[in-house]
Amino acid sequence: MNKSLHGIGMTSQRTRARMIERLREQGIKDEAVLGAMYEVPRHLFVDEALASRAYDDVSLPINFNQTISRPYIVARMIEILRAGQPAGQMLGRVLEIGTGCGYQAAVLAQVAKEVYTVERVQPLYERAKRQLRDLKRRNVSVRYADGSAGLPEVAPFDGIIMACAAPVLSVALREQLATGGRMALPVGMQEQWLYLVERDASGFRETKLEPVKFVPQLMGKA
Repeated sequence: MNKSLHGIGMTSQRTRARMIERLREQGIKDEAVLGAMYEVPRHLFVDEALASRAYDDVSLPINFNQTISRPYIVARMIEILRAGQPAGQMLGRVLEIGTGCGYQAAVLAQVAKEVYTVERVQPLYERAKRQLRDLKRRNVSVRYADGSAGLPEVAPFDGIIMACAAPVLSVALREQLATGGRMALPVGMQEQWLYLVERDASGFRETKLEPVKFVPQLMGKA
């Protein structure tokens, strides 16, 4: 790919700034998240033919029956993890299930000290790893694995994000949350809802937030 970091025309910084204003209008208030979304060039994570739509509020295909989530849902899920922390305060260790093209991991890398991201489709894993390396996101570790079990060898995590819809809330992932940690994930088959799972000293709390639409979680490597 020979695409400029800053972009031109429909992928320019001006276009990116319009995306940020739209996110504000949609209710995203966390300045750290908005800043991270502005800094990460989304057009680098989609095919050349779709680059002109990179900053529209739509999900886009990235091959292998997978998509890059629309900017609003990326911002919303990361804002949920941050829970209103001051803009200068970083999350600690974060796990992402479903790397896809690597865009959300790149945004997470702006607001977290360590990001671990897991992808089960090998060509997507290789593409994301290359793209994140090219962008010098050195605090991101990309793993080729079935993410349904999380990464128990690296746990606990201060935040967990799932970029695919599980049929039920995952007990395995929940147990990998640190005390004080938060998990944002879509749950359901035909009807999907975004959930927040919080862990404190007394246990877990689950909150059903809003309807969403994600690709379903699949098991095993591909």
